[in-house]
Amino acid sequence: MSDSWEGKKLPEVSLSSSAGNTVNLPKDSSGSWTLLYFYPKDDTPGCTKQACSYRDNLEKFTQAGAKVYGISSDSLDSHQQFIDKFNLSFPLLSDPKQSLSGPLGVYGDQEWQGRVFKGLSRDSFLVGPDGTIRKVWRKVDPTKTVAETLEAILKEAGA
Repeated sequence: MSDSWEGKKLPEVSLSSSAGNTVNLPKDSSGSWTLLYFYPKDDTPGCTKQACSYRDNLEKFTQAGAKVYGISSDSLDSHQQFIDKFNLSFPLLSDPKQSLSGPLGVYGDQEWQGRVFKGLSRDSFLVGPDGTIRKVWRKVDPTKTVAETLEAILKEAGA
């Protein structure tokens, strides 16, 4: 099933990075494959499993010529605590105003334990070297998504 964002340009946005800079998308990812994975909240069970799996497989993404960014609405302070606690080796981007997650349909009504609230869905986007969204995964399983996204990058990039 194709997502409506596949084949479209990633919206232009500037997000604060845990690396201490501002990441301007898609400009700063131009020329390389980029995986943007959105997650609901720092240091929660599913998000921790997902982030640690990306950490443990980051070399494979790097070898395939891909950058990895985790994105949530959390603050940079929260991101830094999450990075320090789990020794994460890739930047986390802060999107508190939903400037990217909103347009991409990641932010909206979520349900957890029968409660509906506004928040981020666990979605991932593979962006090509030209800034075009090549593949979208919605409501992913945090334990399976790393293998799925790496496989897609290897296939798309011909690595």
